Amino acid sequence: MPPCNPSRDCAHRTPRNGMGSMTTDQIMLFGILIVLFGMLVWGRFRYDFVAFVALLVTVLVGLIEPDQAFHGFGHPAVVIIALVLIVSRGLMNSGAVEFIARFVTSPDRALPVHIGIMAVVGAILSAIINNVAALALLMTLDMDAARKAKRAVSLSLMPLSFGTILGGMITLIGTPPNIVIAQYRQDVLGEPFSMFDFAPVGIAVAAVGIIYVAFIGWRLIPTRPDAMSLEGDAGLYVAEARVKEGSKSIGQSVGELYPVADENDVTILGLARQGKRLPGFSQAREIREGDFLVLEGDPKQIEAFMGAAELDTIGTEEHGGLMGKSLSLVEAIVPEDAKVVGRTMLGLRLIQRHGVTLLGVSRQGKRFRERVSSLTIKAGDLLLLIGPDKNIAAASNWLGVLPLENRRLEVLQRTKALLAISIFAAAIALSVLGITSLAIALGMCVVAYLLLGIISGRDFYALIQWKVIVLLACLIPVAAALEDTGGSQLIANLIVTQTANLPAWGVLAVLMIITMTLSDFLNNVATALIAAPIGVSVAGSIGANPDPFLMGVAVAASCAFLTPIGHKNNTIIMGPGNYRFGDYWRMGLMLEVLVILVGVPMIAWVWPF
Repeated sequence: MPPCNPSRDCAHRTPRNGMGSMTTDQIMLFGILIVLFGMLVWGRFRYDFVAFVALLVTVLVGLIEPDQAFHGFGHPAVVIIALVLIVSRGLMNSGAVEFIARFVTSPDRALPVHIGIMAVVGAILSAIINNVAALALLMTLDMDAARKAKRAVSLSLMPLSFGTILGGMITLIGTPPNIVIAQYRQDVLGEPFSMFDFAPVGIAVAAVGIIYVAFIGWRLIPTRPDAMSLEGDAGLYVAEARVKEGSKSIGQSVGELYPVADENDVTILGLARQGKRLPGFSQAREIREGDFLVLEGDPKQIEAFMGAAELDTIGTEEHGGLMGKSLSLVEAIVPEDAKVVGRTMLGLRLIQRHGVTLLGVSRQGKRFRERVSSLTIKAGDLLLLIGPDKNIAAASNWLGVLPLENRRLEVLQRTKALLAISIFAAAIALSVLGITSLAIALGMCVVAYLLLGIISGRDFYALIQWKVIVLLACLIPVAAALEDTGGSQLIANLIVTQTANLPAWGVLAVLMIITMTLSDFLNNVATALIAAPIGVSVAGSIGANPDPFLMGVAVAASCAFLTPIGHKNNTIIMGPGNYRFGDYWRMGLMLEVLVILVGVPMIAWVWPF
């Protein structure tokens, strides 16, 4: 078993050797972990809440001392991940990232070349900023290029997502699992991995992966008319438009508006009255003031139809109606950790708080029986928001959604781009040269960004993904308990026993396959926390250097390509690309095989056993 670092105060428990029958502590802890994993895969409850409950239960049964329960919130990995998120937004606000990204798209390029260039740029950006932020920026460019080239955006969105995931493996700050593994190495070996220790293996794996997705992988995405055709329903919204006072539509039947709807390429799905959706298409129903027409179409066509039929939407009357010059239509994607996930716009009181209305929702071309304002929003949905320009940015930030169509949440301060890059580079240099720790260096960078106005103090805390922070902070003590009770050694012994006839690189391959499989269904931070002590225990059991096993866990925990739930980037693209759950493995399975085939020999070469 690896040595216990005093900072983790794990001397309070006598470690078991993991041999023979399981102890009572091990049985209880494995039971907690099984329930924890099951709840995380189920996804019914927020994963930070699940992790917090698991931490409390582990304390209550005596596996973690009460005074150690919340030490995870002060762990360097938690601090670094929070700071990386803030620095990433600073680089984007300064225009530094946009300066690079705006030169990469052209509708005239062949699709493999386009995918290759976008994936390379995504990988580079993901190495220096958070990979979710990199995807959010490049996704809008990719969708615009697809529309101009008149091809399905689904052909290039998944390769782009995979490219940003691969790029995160190149540096310490590129992806949270690398930070977790680096700090765990400091705990058990006394020294963390440095900024570019991940680069040799990460670059090799990313290069092979990008070549695959650019020339082979995208061809494996199934060709369904509704998902792959730009004429299909993938980009259509279901929206509601109110019949305002004095509208010429009052007194007409719904059917009488069909010609106007056809002219504007909009489908009228029905009528809502007094808070309820009327049955069927309501073709013969007479339209009254205050009714809502349920529409389906492209945002621009919906807006045009609403103007032609003299319709409006809730919350616009104080701004001069829908046609008022102060209003904007914004499309926004809902990421996994957005505030709006699992809630309704009615419950969030968006109009009252920000003067912005949810006009429509797009969910993989599905139609809804619920009112738009009462619809429970899911990760991957596309929202159509309408409101004054000055309110849209604040509302989007508050909801945690990512605007599309090249609309920005912040006014880019392009004159500060070079300064922002220089400050960031200086911070990284301070860390690499050993002058100060990475956490302190990034903290200094954040302070400089605040003083220069690159990021605002008002939005400082909003930039941190608190669900990830709480998840990590809660699972750090649980992972330590797994090690302290001998649970990690028990699992390591099982792996070693089952791979007794394999060389060290074969054992590493098995560990990576197990870790990668977990990461496809669990949060990658949780996977790294659980797999890291197992990797070190495996190395100790076969008398090998622990570094290649830690590096293998870092690579494998980052490579979640089989499902839309294994990585946030895969969840984000599901709606805009109109992907199904089973689409990911078609391209991702061979990519995961390639990661093993390239990663294992590269790790063995760079980090000898």
